[in-house]
Amino acid sequence: MSAVATMNEKANQIASQMNADKMPESPVKILVADDEHLVASGVAANLKELGFIPIGPAADGEEAIELCRTMQPDLALLDIRMPRKDGLEAAEAIFNQMAIPVIIFSAYSDRDYVESGARAGVFGYMLKPVTQDQLRVNISVAWSRYLDFVAKNQKISSLEERLENRKIIEQAKWLLVEKKSIDEPEAMRVLQRQARNNRRTLVDVAQSLLENQNLFDG
Repeated sequence: MSAVATMNEKANQIASQMNADKMPESPVKILVADDEHLVASGVAANLKELGFIPIGPAADGEEAIELCRTMQPDLALLDIRMPRKDGLEAAEAIFNQMAIPVIIFSAYSDRDYVESGARAGVFGYMLKPVTQDQLRVNISVAWSRYLDFVAKNQKISSLEERLENRKIIEQAKWLLVEKKSIDEPEAMRVLQRQARNNRRTLVDVAQSLLENQNLFDG
């Protein structure tokens, strides 16, 4: 199962409110979390040389989550095996609560780790030792996947909203047909006229009618 197919519902909701067209082509601030300070410092130094702004490094999963809350990085790089909360648990919290994409870098390539990473909302997986070229390529690929994820959720949200609006308008239209004994085209014209005269959207007028069925009496 793909990472996108297993994302948490709240992350989907957050992403649906974002505008993929207005998001940067590349992340700017990137969190680094690894309990091995030398490794974390090396990754942070490579990120800086690549033109990114490194955040941290965090020494454990709990600190990584807190830094994401306070610093709002665009992306997070997390080691798997860390104290207090491991990288996969932290990745799940970071993505589910804040919709921040995650790349795992680890010395372990076990299939279970990779699959768990997908379930936690991980968009990339790198094996240690991580080179600067690996960072550059993986960040680019992960960010592209994340933008696709945001765009997909925008489209789903937009479609659901349009379907819901159409349902509200249809309900209001048929209510008018019943209350005023008019045909369907005339009921739609009434709604459109009210929307135009009051400078409101058609769905707003329809919603008002459903909430106050005497709105168009008289």
